[in-house]
This record gives sequence, structure tokens and C-alpha cells, in this order.
Amino acid sequence: MDVVLVGLINVGVFMVIFVPVSQRLLGVRFGLGRLAIGAGLTLAMFAPLMNALAGPLPWTGSTGAAIALLALDALCSMLTGLIFLVLAEAVVPTGSLPRARDLRRDLTGRIARTKRYLQILRIAIRHGLGPYLRGRRRPGRENAAGQADLARSLRLALDEAGVTFVKLGQVLSTRSDVIPASVALELSRLQDQVSPAPWPQIEEVLTQELGAPPLQVFAEFGPEPLAAASVAQVYPARLSDGEQVVVKVQRPGIASVVERDLDIVQRLARTLERNTDWGRSMGVRALAAGFADAMREELDFTVEASNMTSVAAGRTIAASNDIVVPELHPRLCSRRVLTMQRLDGIQLGAAARSIAERGLDAARLAKALFECLLGQVAIDGVFHADPHPGNFLLLTDGRIGMLDLGSVGRLDPSTREALQRFLLAVDHGDPTAATDALLEIVYRPDTVDEQSLERAVGQFMARHLGAGAALGPAMFNDLFKIITAHGLGVPPEVAAVFRALATIEGTISRISPGFDLVAASRQFAAAHVTDRLAPDALRRTATEELATLLPMLRRLPRRIDRIAAAAESGRLSVNVRLLADERDRRHLTGLLHQALLAILGATAGLMAVLLLGTPGGPQVTSSLSLFQLFAYNLLVICAVLVLRVLVLVFRLPESRS
Repeated sequence: MDVVLVGLINVGVFMVIFVPVSQRLLGVRFGLGRLAIGAGLTLAMFAPLMNALAGPLPWTGSTGAAIALLALDALCSMLTGLIFLVLAEAVVPTGSLPRARDLRRDLTGRIARTKRYLQILRIAIRHGLGPYLRGRRRPGRENAAGQADLARSLRLALDEAGVTFVKLGQVLSTRSDVIPASVALELSRLQDQVSPAPWPQIEEVLTQELGAPPLQVFAEFGPEPLAAASVAQVYPARLSDGEQVVVKVQRPGIASVVERDLDIVQRLARTLERNTDWGRSMGVRALAAGFADAMREELDFTVEASNMTSVAAGRTIAASNDIVVPELHPRLCSRRVLTMQRLDGIQLGAAARSIAERGLDAARLAKALFECLLGQVAIDGVFHADPHPGNFLLLTDGRIGMLDLGSVGRLDPSTREALQRFLLAVDHGDPTAATDALLEIVYRPDTVDEQSLERAVGQFMARHLGAGAALGPAMFNDLFKIITAHGLGVPPEVAAVFRALATIEGTISRISPGFDLVAASRQFAAAHVTDRLAPDALRRTATEELATLLPMLRRLPRRIDRIAAAAESGRLSVNVRLLADERDRRHLTGLLHQALLAILGATAGLMAVLLLGTPGGPQVTSSLSLFQLFAYNLLVICAVLVLRVLVLVFRLPESRS
């Protein structure tokens, strides 16, 4: 026991010396456990190295030689600890392991995730998807019957896997640019209608989110849901002022389930992209990342509330007399609860008979709905990304109510302008202008055969945008084929536009089957997009641009005069500031430091080798000359410098501070 205690005391004393010296020599910080092991190795090597250098005790020699040997022994023994630290950093970089207090929580989550992962794999294999996961088969290479079987198996597997995978299937059903059209059509049959959660659980969520039981917050609250989906349920309620509202409540526990499944989806995506050719070509990791972001937003009802506010404030809704967005009650909204105005009506998908019985103009309603979506896309930049029939109501006053804005697309001004030019080119039948606009909308590779692309766009316009043509999934499938055939990429927000346009076609066909969407899009382009070319619009645009340029124009004559004067007197010079960014300077400085350390280490090593090969010299001990003593010190210096460079190479970037 005494020996162990003495050993621990010695390690502690050595750590007091070893910790600051090692971190100073290597230039980085280490964990306490690694430093303790390094100090222990230093202590263990001290006596054996001393015997190797000076021979067994008692040793008689000069005091100076003894001090030099002790210093050399201390450096060499410390070198053992430094080598251990560098090797440990190479094998297990700092920050790559979880903290001790997180291990239990991570282990519990890992076990739950593994169980769910195995469950998903069993579902996939049971439905015949195993060969695709292993990369033995590639989607899209089957015949028609094989694709039909694949589509059905995939739909059944996703349906059985639960809410997150049902949502994933719904998203994939809109991406005919990355999956076969037959598979996308089959996945569009996925529905997320489920049995409602029990009222006590919903009441608990409402109490937690609103700070009081629902009957204390609302004058009335109906415990029977109007609708129940996989993520949320909708309930009727009445405020104290008598206004009828609906309350959207997130299902209890759904956030943890979705988060666990999203982790599995992203892990599966990484596996597929690493192990299968079709996964790499489709970019499944990027698809999974975009899907995960969208799902997390859907679970945060404050995002939907912001979307509703943005859509309602857009010029398109404000100028429309036929489309209405329900008003929000912000004080009764939270991350899991959304309270909004109740709109009385029936779903648009079942409203054809009601429209006929009430004598409403179906073509006018269809046109209003279609122009609303086009206006949101091309003018506002914020649009309903999931305009299926269930997300619209035919109200009792004959207007259309827009619901469920959890999925909203957003376009930046440059993309909106390119889309406007694309619509204008379509209206004019100009494939050249349409191609130019299309290249601004999509991701383009370094080289594009623009002549071939222009011919393909011209054929596309002749086939789908002529008289009597119909706007539908086939049109967008052909457009995606053109894009993929020429190596172009579709940004997610643009894919959302195509998806919304394809979806709105099916929605409008429910109320007005003969409505000509191609003609309506051309009318919209002629009426709205060309407004930008009207004299008043051009004058306003010119005024705005001139106001932006005016300060620069005021300074321009003085600057030209100074430049001319400097050129006339021979004092004209050009100053270029390289590496203006602090991060660039810091990175370059770090590289120079590492290169200098490597050069100094190599120089010290060469000098040590030369000294070791030099015969003669004063003897420090019977077996050690002064030249050898200097050489061993230079070898230690060489080793320390090289270890310092190596530890910076091995260490994770985020752990270098």
C-alpha cells in the first residue's frame, strides 16, 4: 500500500512539472487522463535511461557533467510522455469521444436507435428492398413490371415504418427528377391519417404550452378532433369574445420519435451513398438533409405561424378577393400549439358538386387559385409548397381558404426574376430566352452544351406549351429529363416550385376539369410579368437604380481628377492588399509555423547525426563524449519539434484552441 501511495505521489509531482512543459512544447492542451499517463511514463523511464547514459550507481564524475546528464535524462524521459500524447492524438483525437457525463445518455439513445434501425431494416427486407440497400440492384433499371413491384414494395415499407417515413415518401413522390415517375406516382398514394391521440394526452400538451388548462384559456373547447394526422390534431374552440377558432395541437411524444427516425434516415442515406452507385448519383445525403430540415420546421409551429404571416402579407393575397388565409392569434400560439381563425367550408377536393349547386363559376375559382400560386412564386417569393386539395376549403361565402402553411417555399429575388423571364419567354414562344432563364434557375456545371439544351427546350415548348396542351406531371417529368440529361442540378426551392405547380394542377382539376393551365400561365405572364416593362414601372426602376448610383456619381469626378493628377506627376500607384481576411492570415501563419518547425527539426536531426559520427572529443563519462551529449540533446530537440508538428496534424480542427 505504501509503495502505491509513494508511486501516486511521484506521479502527482511529475504532473506538476510535466503538464505545463508538455503543453508548452507541443502547443496544444490535453485531457487530464492523458497527461497523467504521460507523466507516469516519464517517471517510469527516468531511472532506466539514467542507467543507460551514465552506467549503474554510484557514479563519480564532475558536477557539471552530472547536471548535464540529469538534464538530458529528464528530456529523454519526458520525450516518452510526449510521444504517447502524440500517438494518442493520432489514434483517438481530442473531442472524438463523448464526455463521461454524456456516455449514459448516449448509450441509452444508441440502444433505442439500434432497435429502431433493426426494425426498419426488417421492414425493408420483408418487403423485398434488401438488394437495393446492398447495392445489388439499381432503381430505374427494371422493366415496367419490376418498377411497379418496386414502387408498391417501397410504399408498403414506408407506410409500415411510421410517420417520418410516410412523410419521406410524400416528399419523394414529388421528386420525379431523382426517382422513376412510376415510383413517384405510387408514393403519392401515401396518407398520414391516423387514429387520434387520447384527449388527456392532448389536454396535457395544451396545459404545458398555454400555461393553463384549455377550459381556462378558451370559453369553449371541443375534445373531439376535427382532423387527426400523424404530426398534429385539430380541435374546435371558442374565444372569450365569441370568435370561433381552431386549435392545432402537436401529438405528444412525436418530436422524439421523429428526431430518432431522422437520425436513422440520415445514417441510411450515408450508407447508401457510400456503398451504392445509385445512392451517389442521386445525392441521397443531400436529399436526406433537406428532408430533415423540413421535418424539423414542421414540428415547430412557430415556423408555420411565421409562414402564415408572410403569405398573408404578400401582395398576391392582399390583392385577391377570392383567396383568404386564416388569421392567427399569436398569444395562443407556441412551438406545439397553433390557434387560428376558423374558416367554415368544405374541402376543395369534394367541392365540385357544391360549386355547381350554388351556381359558382368554377373556371373563375380555378383561375384565382392558379394565379394566386403563380403570384406567390413569381412576385412574392413565398408560396404554398403543398397545395393539394385537402389544404384548401371552399368557404360559405364562395371564397377559397388556404390552410396548412407548414410547408412553404421561399425564392430569392434573383431566382424570382429568372422565373419571370422564363414565363415571359414561354408566353413569347422564345426557346433561346427560355434557355437563358433556365440556366439561371438551375445549378449548371462548368461546361454545358447550350445549343443542344436550347433545341431540347424548344422541343419541350412545342410539345407541352402549344395549343391544347395540358400542364401536368408528364410536362414536369419531361422538363426534369432535359435538366438531368444536360448535367444540370435542380435547387430544392426550384424543385418545390415544380412540385407545387404539378400539385395545383391536380387540385384545380377537381373543381374545373377543363381549365387550361397553359393558357392561364401565359395570361399571367402577359398581365403581371410584362408590367415590369410598362413605362411607369421602367421609370420607377430607373429612379431606384439612379438613387443607388447617385452617391458614387457625386464622388466620381473628384476621384478621376485625383487619378489624373497622380498620373501627370508620376505618382500613380496601385495598392493590392493580399490576405485581407484575418482567417486567411491566421491559416497561412499556421502553415508557415509548421513548415518552420519541420525545417528546424530536420536541421537539428542532421546536426545530431553529424555529431554522433564525429570521433573524439572530450569525454564526459567513460562511454559518453561531449559531442555525443550535444548530439543526444539535438535529437531530443528534433523529436520535440517533429512531435509538435505531428500533433497539430492529427488533432481535430475544432479541438486546436
